[in-house]
Amino acid sequence: MTIETERLFLRPFRESDANDVFEYLAEPEVNCFASMKLHSLEEAMREMKKRMGETGFYFAVVLKENEKVIGEIEAYPESDEPRDDDGSPKDTFSPCWMLNKAYQGKGYAYEAAHAFFDYLFKEKGARRIYAYTEDYNVASQRLCEKLGMRREGLFIEFVSFVGKPDGTPIYENTYQYAVLKREWR
Repeated sequence: MTIETERLFLRPFRESDANDVFEYLAEPEVNCFASMKLHSLEEAMREMKKRMGETGFYFAVVLKENEKVIGEIEAYPESDEPRDDDGSPKDTFSPCWMLNKAYQGKGYAYEAAHAFFDYLFKEKGARRIYAYTEDYNVASQRLCEKLGMRREGLFIEFVSFVGKPDGTPIYENTYQYAVLKREWR
């Protein structure tokens, strides 16, 4: 499955993407991606083999002009019900996107996310898409707003991805944004 935009392809990962992915995951810019940090090219190659099986909900963001992987976007269906075992529809998605720092500020994140949201609503039966972003990640907040998502709330000391040198967690304030299928333009 490949999604095409004016300047990008969203496609499944390939083994040959390891160098490009290592470029932006060697030092993730935002704490929520700390668990995805790669420490070597060999580790990146192993990660690409794992990602190759993720073809419907996890995509490499690739420049058409030179086939360079400049980021990734993913979301998996989840139930909006408190119980997942009652057969309730899995029509809610919480996307996660990351872009190589060298390619930020050029509209690529919006282009990729807009196409991905369109795909989720039209092809994957999404009813609701929501996203979390840290209170300090202004670029991600702007992207959510540009995508037509509304800010639904601020969770104070919501989650911890990193710790202090002594090992105690650093909790982050997190905004939640969302858009419904009936609101999607």
